[in-house]
Amino acid sequence: MTGPGVVVAVVGPTAAGKSALSIALAHALDGEVVNADSMQLYRGMDIGTAKLTVAERDGVPHHLLDIWEVTEPASVAEYQRLARAAVDDILARGRVPLLVGGSGLYVRAVLEQFEFPGTDPALRQRLEGELAAHGPAPLYARLREADPAAAAGILPGNGRRIVRALEVIELTGGPFTAALPEPTPYYPAVQIGVDLDTARLDERIAVRVDRMWADGLVAETRGLVERGLPQGRTASRALGYQQVLRFLDGELTETEAHDETVRATRRFVRRQRSWFRRDPRVHWFDSADQGMVGAAVRILGETAR
Repeated sequence: MTGPGVVVAVVGPTAAGKSALSIALAHALDGEVVNADSMQLYRGMDIGTAKLTVAERDGVPHHLLDIWEVTEPASVAEYQRLARAAVDDILARGRVPLLVGGSGLYVRAVLEQFEFPGTDPALRQRLEGELAAHGPAPLYARLREADPAAAAGILPGNGRRIVRALEVIELTGGPFTAALPEPTPYYPAVQIGVDLDTARLDERIAVRVDRMWADGLVAETRGLVERGLPQGRTASRALGYQQVLRFLDGELTETEAHDETVRATRRFVRRQRSWFRRDPRVHWFDSADQGMVGAAVRILGETAR
């Protein structure tokens, strides 16, 4: 493990209140935020990812926002390298790193001993060729047959992750889920989970999508098209942007794009919740609880003793 300090992870589903809690905890603990939202890594993807503005960060330093162009494919291994460097720097300065986001694999990659299976360019090219020619559905069906547990954790439309899972299965001869190691800590860490009951969270998602449209998500997406968003294998699949791109291409009306964003986000939230709820190390809080910040600080204090 690196350094004597503890990393605090703030996790949970989209729209549950992670950002607000992280700012409060940063002030209470003398902390700095390290982003663990895979889509907030992209420059210019602000409205659709609910990225905090500089004013909303309230003086709290934030790391690993806006580091990649939208044409850059996501790399969890590269993210791991950058995030651990940021965490180590924060610890070395005697402050508390707060790893904040809903991308479960990214959180695990930082907090745990986590080596990534290799890649095979020829195999990857073949699978990506199949994806381009036939879409994700037949590849997803193949993944579901080869590794049902892996398929259950991947959205059927997420071609990039389906391709990666099938690549690992062919390379290792075993299931993709077997490539995920048993949890072994890399840093001492405390994980704080933020959630809300399903009905209230569904309503909050609808309000958030309304606000994104009002704040100019369509215009933001148009600007990103000029910077290569449709060619970005990862960024073009982001919730909201994916649907607006289909609207701009004439596949959906704007109302249909809006409504599909709400539905897709709700589906995604169910999967996030399932991922994080499997981990017994997470201390869960209801974001509707007015005493949540104080209770979380107490948990952190008790754990540190």
